[in-house]
Amino acid sequence: MNKSKYSVPLLMLATILAGTLSPMQSAVNGELGHWLNDGNACAVISFASGLVVMFFIIMAKKETRQQFASIPSLIKNRKIPLRNWFAGMCGAMVVFSEGASASALGVATFQTALISALILSGLLCDRFGIGVDEKKYFTSYRVIGAIFAVVATIFVVSPQWHSTSFILLAILPFMAGLLAGWQPAGNAKVAEATGSMLVSITWNFIVGFTILGIALLIRISLGHVSVQLPDTWWMYLGGPLGLMSIGLMAILVRGLGLLMLGVASTAGQLLGSVLIDVLIPSLGNTVYFVTLVGTVFALLGAIVTTIPDFKTARLAESEAQS
Repeated sequence: MNKSKYSVPLLMLATILAGTLSPMQSAVNGELGHWLNDGNACAVISFASGLVVMFFIIMAKKETRQQFASIPSLIKNRKIPLRNWFAGMCGAMVVFSEGASASALGVATFQTALISALILSGLLCDRFGIGVDEKKYFTSYRVIGAIFAVVATIFVVSPQWHSTSFILLAILPFMAGLLAGWQPAGNAKVAEATGSMLVSITWNFIVGFTILGIALLIRISLGHVSVQLPDTWWMYLGGPLGLMSIGLMAILVRGLGLLMLGVASTAGQLLGSVLIDVLIPSLGNTVYFVTLVGTVFALLGAIVTTIPDFKTARLAESEAQS
């Protein structure tokens, strides 16, 4: 009885804390991108560090090695639609935008723009059946949630309306969020085909690293950029932080379900973003009052958007019990 009473609040708290890993990753990649002065190079390093970790995890077990080795035949036989194998491109865009804009925008503004776009993307993907098995039509709750997301983005960029460069930078995480809204569905299909989420995550990193790496090599060969690796150890933690976030969410979802996990992780992301900007002044990011208002609107958007699904889930649960 006590377990039932306290387990959900504790899991919610754990998810909020796990959600703070995402803004931590944005802060690390933002500083790395600022140091390198190149978002492309930053993204390659971030993906490479995560890929190294996943390589050792995959190679540790015979089963995952075999599952990973099956990927070429699965692609050839069109086990799943080809587009799902390129879901890592969406993650590549997110990491690239972190390196290119998180330092200049501030973590709170970056994460709010990203999350707001994720809400909009999820709404559109559900409506048109993109990456989901069943379409979910527009409802008043979903539309209101999307409006909150748009308002949140407007709030966080409003202090810098006069700066064209700031607005252009803010478009990067917003566009990345629109693309990344489909990414979990693509990764889930890869996991289903290979039989392993670990293999799916590894493949996701390989795709992102390959695409970004090719782009970087072309730019280096043309003399457009030169890369000097930083000697600050924590600048290499972007990839591992992302992996930790993915792993913890995969564990916590079993106790909370997708709806509560989504809201709690969003709360953690937004709270962590503001705390990083406030508590680490050396990053040079200003948290305006409208930034705080924007984060609240983004959180409200995430909560309101889940209301119809939450009601459906509760109804299904009550029917099952009866």
